[in-house]
Amino acid sequence: MQNKGSREQLVLLTGATGYVGGHLLKALEAAGKRVRCLARRPDLLRSRTGPETETVRGDVLDRSSLIGAMQGVHTAYYLVHSMDSPESFEQKDREAARNFGEAAREASVPRIIYLGGLGESSGELSPHLRSRHEVGNLLRAGGVQVIEFRASIIIGPGSISFEMVRALAERLPVMITPLWVSVKTQPIAISDVVKYLLAAHDLTISGSPIFEIGGADIVSYGDIIREYARQRGLHRLLIRVPVLTPRLSSLWLGLVTPFYARVGRKLIDSIRHPTVVHDAAAQRLFGIQPGSVRDAIADALRDEDKEFAAIRWSRVLTVAGDSPNRKEFRFGNRIVRSETIRVRVPSASAFAPVRRIGGATGWFYGEWLWQLRGLIDLLAGGVGMRRGRPNPELLEVGDQVDCWRVEAFEPDRHLLLAAEMKFPGRAWLDFEVEGDNGASTIRQTAIFDPLGLLGLAYWYATLPLHRVVFAGMLRGIAAAAART
Repeated sequence: MQNKGSREQLVLLTGATGYVGGHLLKALEAAGKRVRCLARRPDLLRSRTGPETETVRGDVLDRSSLIGAMQGVHTAYYLVHSMDSPESFEQKDREAARNFGEAAREASVPRIIYLGGLGESSGELSPHLRSRHEVGNLLRAGGVQVIEFRASIIIGPGSISFEMVRALAERLPVMITPLWVSVKTQPIAISDVVKYLLAAHDLTISGSPIFEIGGADIVSYGDIIREYARQRGLHRLLIRVPVLTPRLSSLWLGLVTPFYARVGRKLIDSIRHPTVVHDAAAQRLFGIQPGSVRDAIADALRDEDKEFAAIRWSRVLTVAGDSPNRKEFRFGNRIVRSETIRVRVPSASAFAPVRRIGGATGWFYGEWLWQLRGLIDLLAGGVGMRRGRPNPELLEVGDQVDCWRVEAFEPDRHLLLAAEMKFPGRAWLDFEVEGDNGASTIRQTAIFDPLGLLGLAYWYATLPLHRVVFAGMLRGIAAAAART
């Protein structure tokens, strides 16, 4: 089967709103592939796709919606699951896989590429791993060629497994852990997973092979937690005890990481099974050299910072469909507080006070509180508050603004400041201005990345003060814009 990346061959991508699918979408677009995304709510996906990517409405549980979506498709990626369902995820996964395989056959789709889970089929598997293997078998039963990859933990910001590791390491200085933290696994970075999935599109091969993929290291779950803690500068003690079963562990996980509790409990049940690569055929055939656990975690933290700096909160919150003016929420490990104010001036006038912030202009509210915070920082060995700025009117990336540094700047639209004071974590202030018909919206977003429990304690202890100061500062900026 030949595929030279031709523009004539259409790719159908399911799961584009998910973690792996979102990364694969970017890679497919960057490689110049024609992409059609299947989504239950295409309107939520369109803002994430390139101009040439097509989005269609469909649901793998609705077989009739799949037939039209698969017309003209050469390769279909199956990257969906039902583990977040409160009902029986196994039955839903079974029905979805049958629908997809049969619809692909009816539409004469030559190839399906599927990402499943590692685990020895010969042994007794957890419901999650058993379902992942069953999905691959049902896709193959449709009669279309299926290239199946089986992976263990995927490391990257936003991956459920990685976020659970992060939550445990960040929130628990001492962990009473069950024996399963010693079970061996072979984590793989999201970038390496995407390389395999992308390479399979152009692979010339017969039959429906199963490829096991993993990173360079075989480690325990405890090793992953300790390595994450090391890179974050956290000291964590893991004490193993024989009494915590996967069932009890899943209940405990729901208390520590409530956001991922439903899916996490199903994953916990799989942890007692080793998930390591026994057949290295994938590495030999594709020529991909996966990285180490240390590099994967370092890349995840670095990529997260890069992606985070590029976020426009106005777009994120609009896509999410939120309507309240003031918002406080979690974004991964970060705590975000975002609020807006409307002013009847053009965007350039609305942004002018933002551009002049700090230095002789000040911070538009509670100047004595800012000075007090700077004094405390000086006493703690930090940079303090009054360092000024290079130019009272102009800003460039890298400029110092009192105790902040400019990380991103777009004239009349966007300013991102990173704090240089001493915190048990990291902090940013983000300003966006959008204008229309002589009026503008100013959005101010405060972001805090807490370091462990001390960081969380700092944020919540100072939260009432933050609310007063940030709200007052936004009103002050609006008043200055109106005067301008």
